[in-house]
Amino acid sequence: MNRVYVCSCFGITETQVKEHAAAGACTPRQIASVSKAGTDCGSCVRRIQSLLGRGGCPRRELLDQGAPALVELDAAESTAPPALRNAA
Repeated sequence: MNRVYVCSCFGITETQVKEHAAAGACTPRQIASVSKAGTDCGSCVRRIQSLLGRGGCPRRELLDQGAPALVELDAAESTAPPALRNAA
């Protein structure tokens, strides 16, 4: 198997970044939150950004259309326990 590493610090591959993107991660910060990639030396952040590109992010598409990007969170907040709703 040929693995192309994006993040040498944490052993994260291009395939893993693409899988996280397909699951909804739209930014290098979101990739970092699920894989730690980009959180040590930071040299992979530009590569992660290039893999993510400009398309395919539902939140980005909402923003481009002028709609609020956090519509889904609004629904989740209404079903969250009161302690979590008040913390926000």
